[in-house]
Amino acid sequence: MTKPNHYSCLESMYAAAPINKIYEPSMTVAEGEAVIEIELSEKYHHSAGGVHGSVYFKMLDDAAFFAANSLEQHCFVLTVSFTTYITRPVASGKMKAVGKVVNKNNSQFIAESIVYDAEGREIGRGNGIFVRGKLALVDAAGYA
Repeated sequence: MTKPNHYSCLESMYAAAPINKIYEPSMTVAEGEAVIEIELSEKYHHSAGGVHGSVYFKMLDDAAFFAANSLEQHCFVLTVSFTTYITRPVASGKMKAVGKVVNKNNSQFIAESIVYDAEGREIGRGNGIFVRGKLALVDAAGYA
């Protein structure tokens, strides 16, 4: 499979994930990188009116995860650990997360991600370790 074809299959797999019916994100994948965007609404707010930290985590983890999986064409990768830093609150507009692989070896990928608000200001960042899982990508829902 060509790399662009692999990236397209990853994008389809992401769109097919049942969780994304809630968030309705869009994603693009390139070599060692993924960009995810969602339009915010009150359904993502905690009771004080800001976006809940789980949305930050999801965006950051997903961007780093797909950056890692862009470099692995056979297996679904797994998040082993992920650290999230929320640096600025947000309540409306778009969130855009950019994930990049910063290190790869035979057993793991290390990826970092940053999430921005609609004005391009950093609102959070994270980093994680990802490993190859046992599930073949061709067996993952939507990878086609």
